[in-house]
Amino acid sequence: MNQPDIAHLRAFVAVAELLSYRRAATRLEVSPSAVSQSVRVLEKRLGVSLLTRTTRSVALTEAGVQLHASLRPHLDGLEAALVRATGLGGQAAGTLRLNVPRSAARLLLEPLVAPFLAAHPQIRLELATQDGFIDIVESGCDAGIRFAESVPRDMVALPIGPAQRFVVAASPVLVRRYGRPADPWALLTQPCVRLRFPSGALYRWEFEREDRHCALEVQGPLTVDEHTMALRAALDGVGWAYLYEAMAQPHIESGALVPVLEEWWPAGAAFQLYYPDRRQASPALRALIDWLRAPD
Repeated sequence: MNQPDIAHLRAFVAVAELLSYRRAATRLEVSPSAVSQSVRVLEKRLGVSLLTRTTRSVALTEAGVQLHASLRPHLDGLEAALVRATGLGGQAAGTLRLNVPRSAARLLLEPLVAPFLAAHPQIRLELATQDGFIDIVESGCDAGIRFAESVPRDMVALPIGPAQRFVVAASPVLVRRYGRPADPWALLTQPCVRLRFPSGALYRWEFEREDRHCALEVQGPLTVDEHTMALRAALDGVGWAYLYEAMAQPHIESGALVPVLEEWWPAGAAFQLYYPDRRQASPALRALIDWLRAPD
């Protein structure tokens, strides 16, 4: 019997795990027809059917279930060895695709992209910036960046960058008009710039002080779906805004924004870089991880 090569085995494993030839092709960066051909060749060489496919679904046969269970640990080890060998060959190379919310792109990646690419000229970086959560495997991304509560449990997750704290601020004109709120609940009767998630839900402004915590659904004349628009509205005097401290700080220092309720600002959390648990980090992804985690 002719032995199948690693490409055929990787194609079968991808289809077995994703139950989709199209998603498997996206993961492997090949065409769906190439994946289908690899599976057919593997089945022919083994003399057994591994997958059943209809117009609506893909399922494993009993032989497919057994082969996947036996093959996966060995394939992981082989791919890990190849990654290590590639790393010994010189500079990290290849295309690195990241799914990133717009706020993380601005706060975390924007100042790092140019120096990272200058240090790794063989890497091609693709950033898909969108706030709505997507499946990074299905979309063909190598990794994603989110806060911890949005990271799927079956992913490897690493904290990167500084803690991102949220603050409340407004223009001096608005502060003179309404005064400083005595506590978070005072904001419920004042104009605020609201933020809506891609899911359609409104973001509740969170506050904490000692053992007290609240999450308020504020009201106001403007609702946006992007943090830089909320910042612009706050600068223009539209209302109070709940902002990333890193975005607001330069304007606070210049006097264009006035911070309030500082004793109620919640502790920040760092963004998480995450990638599939069962896939070893490529040299390009490992290079980015090392770059992001390096001390300043």
